[in-house]
Amino acid sequence: MLCIRHLLPKLNHTMKSHFKYLPLLVISGQILICQVSAQTNNVSKLKKAAWLIGTWKHQSPKGSSTETWHKLNDSTYIAKSYVLRGTDTVSTESVRLEQRDGNLYYIPTVKNQNEGKPVSFKLTTSSAGQLVFENATHDFPQKITYTPIKQDSLLAEISGSYKGKQRAIQFPMKKEK
Repeated sequence: MLCIRHLLPKLNHTMKSHFKYLPLLVISGQILICQVSAQTNNVSKLKKAAWLIGTWKHQSPKGSSTETWHKLNDSTYIAKSYVLRGTDTVSTESVRLEQRDGNLYYIPTVKNQNEGKPVSFKLTTSSAGQLVFENATHDFPQKITYTPIKQDSLLAEISGSYKGKQRAIQFPMKKEK
């Protein structure tokens, strides 16, 4: 029968060699947890906007506008928007709601504006379903807000400084069935 005294030095040496890697394992585990947490946060930012998916209409004396949102993939929603006056299309816009680098961006491209180039607005507030996107360097608007009113209605608003004065334009919209 072996004496336990002879095994202790070998066991102690083996444990020491294994434990020297423990700090590395702990740090690696923490990095992995942070990465998974960041990915979950990113996905949840986009998921907070899932209520936009569908077709929304706004009617006013100046005409009607329609905005239709679709899920492109797990990091992007896309929308097409157009404004009609009578039977004439007076404005068209495409929008990407894109999650990247841990942020959510509202990226509209409007024909005959900004030389046809997209403009990025970063999500700055997301509370009670309301989505607020801002770009302080854009001419107008600097802020785009979507606020759910009921399951079938929302209020979209563009606002900011225009020619030295504060301005806000609201678009109450109803969801098509």
